[in-house]
Amino acid sequence: MPASACRVLRRHRRSIDTFFVYLAHFGLHEFPFGLTPDTSYFFPGIGAQAALNTLLVALDSGEGLIKIVGEVGSGKTLLCRYLLNQLEKQGWAAAYIPNPHLTPAALNQALLSEFSGDIKRSVSYGFTKALEMRLLELAQSGTPAVALIDEAQAMPLESLEALRLITNLETEKRKLLQIVLFGQPELDTRLADPSVRQIRSRIVFHECITPLVAHETPVYLTHRVTQAGAAGPLFNPAAAKQLHRLSRGMPRLLNILAHKTLLLAYGEGRAQAEPRHVRLAARDTPGAHLAWWQYLLRAT
Repeated sequence: MPASACRVLRRHRRSIDTFFVYLAHFGLHEFPFGLTPDTSYFFPGIGAQAALNTLLVALDSGEGLIKIVGEVGSGKTLLCRYLLNQLEKQGWAAAYIPNPHLTPAALNQALLSEFSGDIKRSVSYGFTKALEMRLLELAQSGTPAVALIDEAQAMPLESLEALRLITNLETEKRKLLQIVLFGQPELDTRLADPSVRQIRSRIVFHECITPLVAHETPVYLTHRVTQAGAAGPLFNPAAAKQLHRLSRGMPRLLNILAHKTLLLAYGEGRAQAEPRHVRLAARDTPGAHLAWWQYLLRAT
């Protein structure tokens, strides 16, 4: 990367005041390409919408276990939290487990806590029974219950088996608890283990979140900057095309590249980012899919 571009990015990263001027320059009230999964920025792309549709149909039909898989940075956590918000608005009792690397007992305790269960019961009955009693209370009140488990590929095998036991809990008409597993492709490898074949056989609905396709990326970029306050697109069509190629449509990498691209455009006083800004940002970004000759330039 040319030294001047490096200096621009490094200088802007260090200065808080610069960021306020940067926002004002583009007419923004907040940063449009943050990595925190903010549900107000949820974009119903083809892959995300297909997964959301599958989830809504599966949950409405009362299926016990659902699986959503996606590569790192594909938007699984954002989808998970968006679904959580939607279900809570519809009156569901929803548990969110962001870090499921838990023992079976700790998992049941976490679920009991998320469903506002009586922890005192666990002293007499244990966490599993106390959880069952709480789920029965919810069912009797007509409140459907769902557990959303993020990063499910990190779950120990014995905890996956514990989930199977939970899916056994049911009334005559439906499951007491529906479970959605969100995970990286390694989740499929984990579920292929013979020791958890029973839970694998109970996954009726599953979906894979795919990256944004080429025509979606300009719409995605405009959606995010408009949500953040911009009056119009901040990337010209050629720049948006470059961003798609270099990120291959993966939202997290796309966000990183877009943020750096806008910093470079701001450093030149430009109202819109151009392809050269994208190329410079990519050469400062590990993971960007550069052409072979661009890798040589990065090394110089």
